[in-house]
Amino acid sequence: MSCSAVAAAFSAVVAQGLLWRSRRRSRRAFVARYLSVTKIQLKRLIITIDGPAGAGKTTVSRILADRLGYRYIDTGALYRGVALEAISSGLSHDDDMGLEKLCSKLKMKFMPGEKDLRLLSNDSDITDQIRTSEITMFASAVSARPVVRRFLLDLQRDMGREKGVVFEGRDMGSVVFPDADVKFYLDASCKVRALRRYKEIRSKTSQTLEEVEKDIKRRDENDSTRDLAPLKPAEDAIIIDSTDISAKGVVDRMLSYIENRH
Repeated sequence: MSCSAVAAAFSAVVAQGLLWRSRRRSRRAFVARYLSVTKIQLKRLIITIDGPAGAGKTTVSRILADRLGYRYIDTGALYRGVALEAISSGLSHDDDMGLEKLCSKLKMKFMPGEKDLRLLSNDSDITDQIRTSEITMFASAVSARPVVRRFLLDLQRDMGREKGVVFEGRDMGSVVFPDADVKFYLDASCKVRALRRYKEIRSKTSQTLEEVEKDIKRRDENDSTRDLAPLKPAEDAIIIDSTDISAKGVVDRMLSYIENRH
């Protein structure tokens, strides 16, 4: 055998050895991650993800819940549900007596659908009716009313009683679950958030990107300046800026933090 042939054979053996080692490391890393995630699943944590509109909370919360085998609760949908029922009943956002009477008769719950969770109000599926700009702004207004917050506070805490759940919202870590096991606050620049929201709703609305950005700025102002449960990170929340990070990248960061802490 020539020297060049020997060298080639030697290189092939070395390459094969490196490949095997790389595969072993990959398998070990996969097994370690699997065991770590399984450990978190068994602990049954309450995880909260708060932040402004368009920060990516919904996408990230769903992926994280799926990765952990946890339930996912979109608490913003509950406020939208109350808003829809209030509008249907001819109530204004500041009619506290009317809202209190309305809430006393509401029974809202989430049920699994073919593709995602469905929100039922008094056994009627209202999921497809709560994603309009009118409902969005009305929900922001009624969320500042104490009667509505009391009603949904009890409902949300009841949903978290069994743990093993990811709650997405605006005051989950700061008000609803102050003792949550893990708290995240997800943020992004206003322009990026507006673009994300526009892509999400453009097939369902005639709003322009500029109008969506204007709505987001107005909602940010309303939510962050209200007296009752203003939008802000919990003191012990982990803040993540998702402006330049993909949803998968955000989830990987969250999982890394959870694994290290729990």
